[in-house]
Amino acid sequence: MTEDMGNAEAAVPAVLDAIEFNVDGLVPAIAQQFDTGEVLMMAWMNRDAVTETLQTGRVCYWSRSRGKLWRKGESSGQTQTLKCFRWDCDADTVLVLVDQVGVACHTGRRNCFFNAVRGGDTVEIAGVEVDPKELYGKT
Repeated sequence: MTEDMGNAEAAVPAVLDAIEFNVDGLVPAIAQQFDTGEVLMMAWMNRDAVTETLQTGRVCYWSRSRGKLWRKGESSGQTQTLKCFRWDCDADTVLVLVDQVGVACHTGRRNCFFNAVRGGDTVEIAGVEVDPKELYGKT
């Protein structure tokens, strides 16, 4: 069960004041499926991404590689709807509880944490669910 987000837009100034952005103006954001607790991915948010996420209810990140805002699912259709916005005790990490549509990882897996240590070996513990070429239209 998630908290009542109410008018999250009204909280933007207080949230931006509370979060400790790093020297690059970023904060790590962990995305977690709201109903199962599955950890989906980690990405970065800047002030604009936090603002847009709270204003629209659609999760937005800062893409360091693209140098611009990245609205989750804008090219793949695999969107994240915000259910709850939290930050940790040091205010230097954000947790977004989301409703993930489709896969969260650009590799076509449900989540980005598919590498693990098992029996002293490194293994992939989750297979590709959707071919990334289908997600992004690239060959």
